[in-house]
Amino acid sequence: LHELNRDGQVYFVHNRVRNINRIAETIGKIVPEASITVAHGQMPEGVLEKETADFINGKADILVSTTIIESGLDIPNVNTIFINEADHFGLADLHQLRGRVGRYKHRAYAYLLLPINRPVTPEAEKRLKAIIDFSELGAGFKIAMRDLEIRGTGNILGIEQHGHIAAVGYEMFCRLLEIVIRKAKNEPVQDYNDIHINLNLDSYLPDNYIPDMKLKIEIYRKINRLSSQHEIEEMGKELADRFGPIPEHVKNLLMECEVRIAAQASHILSLIRIDGTILLQIENLQKAETLFKNAKKMVKVVASNELHLTLPRKRMSSYDTANFVKNLLIAE
Repeated sequence: LHELNRDGQVYFVHNRVRNINRIAETIGKIVPEASITVAHGQMPEGVLEKETADFINGKADILVSTTIIESGLDIPNVNTIFINEADHFGLADLHQLRGRVGRYKHRAYAYLLLPINRPVTPEAEKRLKAIIDFSELGAGFKIAMRDLEIRGTGNILGIEQHGHIAAVGYEMFCRLLEIVIRKAKNEPVQDYNDIHINLNLDSYLPDNYIPDMKLKIEIYRKINRLSSQHEIEEMGKELADRFGPIPEHVKNLLMECEVRIAAQASHILSLIRIDGTILLQIENLQKAETLFKNAKKMVKVVASNELHLTLPRKRMSSYDTANFVKNLLIAE
């Protein structure tokens, strides 16, 4: 009401399409004097454009949306944002969403709403505390560093000396730091990016799907950091919601990510398709028990760390090949 009383507008972020209309109805009952519109990436393009345009033009007081607003809606009149179930958001996402308000001369407010029917995890508590602690202008770097700490890499190398980051890039710095700390703790080093995969998948983010290069790079980074099937599924939902139906090239990208995760779990170093055969390099043949158990007739050992896997059909599509390999690796 404070925002509406100063003739401002409000974002209400709810990142679940399945019940977003019900959330909008609930808000309407709480604030009956406010006009409300809904926006999410699964809407028909024309409908989404109309709803968004109506809000931009001041025809609605509250926009109930998914994280689609993260893609660059900059409206000077919007200076209050509510983020529902904020404990489900990553620290970088919370920072980006908070940055959608306060882009003009008015004081802005960001409210993080938490569930009353379930507990918040300790890691989520750390993320929420970090977003509250670092609210000043230019807090992005501090938030990135805190995110790094929360994810477990710590501060033992003095990460505030960020000249090293400028030299090698933030993503590479994070990877190198994680490797060093895992070795110091005598933990296994897991570097998904060291797995070489070439299954002839045409996988990338097309310009007509995500035109903005900066945003595209950020999405690539997110995909590169996925580490479980659940995270991949959530990423697919996010992409569909923010940018619309997922095109073939992007489906290939997510499938390649699934194969990479499955290959890492099976201690595979490389997967290369040549015609109807997959060439596999593996860390240790004894660690490939699952692969042998489920595909004994298709697997041939050709060297101490190299296998040849014959595909069931020589002319399998690249996507079907990747899916076949993934299912083979994750089968028990």
